[in-house]
Amino acid sequence: MDGLTLLTKALEVSPRLQVIVMTAFGSIQSAVDAMRQGAFDYITKPFKEVELRLRVENALEKARMLSQMGLFADEFNERHGLSALVGRSPAMRELTSRLQRVAQSDATVLVQGESGTGKELVARAVHAHSRRKSKPFVPVNCAAISETLLESELFGHAKGAFTGAVRARRGLVEEADGGTLFIDEVTETAPAFQSKLLRTLQEGEVRRVGESTTVKVDVRIVAATNRDIELEVREKRFRQDLYYRLNVVTLRVPPLRERLEDVPALAEHFLKRANARSPRPKRLSQSAVDHLMGYNFPGNVRELENLVEQAAALSEGEELLPEDFPMRPSASMAVSGPTEASPTPAATDATTRGPTLAESVEEAERRAIAQALERHGMDLGRVAEELSVSSTTLWRKMKRLNLRPLGGDHRE
Repeated sequence: MDGLTLLTKALEVSPRLQVIVMTAFGSIQSAVDAMRQGAFDYITKPFKEVELRLRVENALEKARMLSQMGLFADEFNERHGLSALVGRSPAMRELTSRLQRVAQSDATVLVQGESGTGKELVARAVHAHSRRKSKPFVPVNCAAISETLLESELFGHAKGAFTGAVRARRGLVEEADGGTLFIDEVTETAPAFQSKLLRTLQEGEVRRVGESTTVKVDVRIVAATNRDIELEVREKRFRQDLYYRLNVVTLRVPPLRERLEDVPALAEHFLKRANARSPRPKRLSQSAVDHLMGYNFPGNVRELENLVEQAAALSEGEELLPEDFPMRPSASMAVSGPTEASPTPAATDATTRGPTLAESVEEAERRAIAQALERHGMDLGRVAEELSVSSTTLWRKMKRLNLRPLGGDHRE
């Protein structure tokens, strides 16, 4: 093979390999081509020994730097890669598949999901599987920073730009240069800030507060929100042009109630972490797992994590039992559907106070499943496909809602 082919093959085997190309004076173009294909440097013949030594030293220094960065990147990937997204439900498989595809590009990503579903975890996984993984991942929660400070926090400021600015400061966008900036709760921002964020996305530059010059940055943006962002746009609370800039690729993180089949794996994952910090390791009983799977988790994965950590810390025995998980009964899905003979307390209360949100959601689920069952002649596979849930989730919902297929399937 020729030199360029050898270079390509070598870098496929070892991407961090530093290659110095030797070339004759008259073939500089081939050396330039080699640089474009990944060579570190080139040297023209004839050359002096000191010149070659200098290039080799520079190559070794870059190799050492990449090695150190690789260690950090490997650690980040181990902690925040796809393995951190626990669950094998259809909804999670779809999310991880889509995440892997988008991570390879530099496309801006909008992560949508309810509070507690793990949107930052998804953003970190995008970074961990991208070409930027050796560069910084910088998160910022817009809801946790006042409007007056948010611009300075992200874009930086000049000395004396405002009271208290005793020295110039780089913003988080510049800190993330070469890497990924995660903007959480982006819909909590004001229109003036949204305008400046849009400029950064369009121009690839930032202007520090109090300065007239701009600074070029190379940053991938991953934004997240727990609100209906399209509604925010229609209500004129969020800029439409910024929405289109952010919404290049959308990753929807499903709420835990839509993937209850992942609860056992998640509970074991959180218990393993709790056991690593405790001198008295605990284990989950099957009855505790069944108890957890009969709950709809309004606080999503974060609530499950808190419940497991609390149970591991406070339980007296080695095995965690249902009573170690005190959950809000009003949000539970373990109650059977109401009957004419014995109405549930929730149904009785609703006659005087109106339905709660949980009751309204339950009734909507009952109606949607019943109508789908009627349309598909009780074919549970087709019903599950239409409703975009797994067969296991469908059956569990039917059991909770006291719906039974005619003639049916009596799995327990």
